[in-house]
Amino acid sequence: MTDNRFFVFLSHGLESGPKGTKVQAMKAVAEEFPGVIAEAIDHTSTKDPETRLQQMRDAMDAAGATPERTILAGSSMGGWVCAQTSANTPVLGCFLLAPALALAKYPQSSPTIRAEHVKIIHGWNDDVVPVMPVLELARQQQLEALVLPDGHRLESSVGRVSREFRRFLKVCLLQQNPD
Repeated sequence: MTDNRFFVFLSHGLESGPKGTKVQAMKAVAEEFPGVIAEAIDHTSTKDPETRLQQMRDAMDAAGATPERTILAGSSMGGWVCAQTSANTPVLGCFLLAPALALAKYPQSSPTIRAEHVKIIHGWNDDVVPVMPVLELARQQQLEALVLPDGHRLESSVGRVSREFRRFLKVCLLQQNPD
């Protein structure tokens, strides 16, 4: 029997949680699509990037998710988790919000993102993760990036983030189900 489900794994930031506004907004969008299983991973037990990376791997394994039918979405440290996961295991999609990339304190701070579809959304006024190094990484890897007039939390842009995520999922899912 063929498993036609798609999996969306959502990874929150360092100071947030799986019930955070952006994660829940994206989860609700993912659940609009038939055959999509969305899971918000709870990373609140640790602040260690490597442990969070293992939690993502464990969640994917536990769900029986295959990389070619997996979409990762994350914010801040959760964005790093998604980017690094895709560097180790190429996935269908990687949707990153103010990802903690190009930061010296993170292991593998500039991973090669190996998802088939990638979108980065960042705020011009981000005072936690500087936008320019992330844009430089996007330029080097030729990744789609959208910069909004917002801060690190993208709290004024949740509606826009949801619309962009819906478009992103449509592109990912249509490619896999062209009929």
